[in-house]
Amino acid sequence: MVLKKLPYNFSVCKVSDASGIDLKDEFVFVGKTDEELSLVCRTEAVPGNTTERDDGWKAFRIEGVLDFSLIGILSKISGILAENEIGIFAVSTYNTDYILVKEENFERAMEALEKAGYEVC
Repeated sequence: MVLKKLPYNFSVCKVSDASGIDLKDEFVFVGKTDEELSLVCRTEAVPGNTTERDDGWKAFRIEGVLDFSLIGILSKISGILAENEIGIFAVSTYNTDYILVKEENFERAMEALEKAGYEVC
């Protein structure tokens, strides 16, 4: 399985409303529940109406379109990273999964995944 490193810095945020979110930006992940409106975006695209934020995330994407019948892909990756004491923030889209790790752990995460047989590019 191929993992593609994304060349951006990301932030995980809570926003007061969707008005400041630039949906035309290349990477924008929005989640809304009855309790919050969450946003993951490139750090330079964090909107002004952010109420909480955590900066310093790097990300990689599982390459290709993942079939919904595939089981355990995210579990295996998160397990490898957990064994190496690396926390994650995962985002799933219709096509694939994105895994974010803190910047200071990113290279160590890539090394652990390569050692486990993943191709990292």
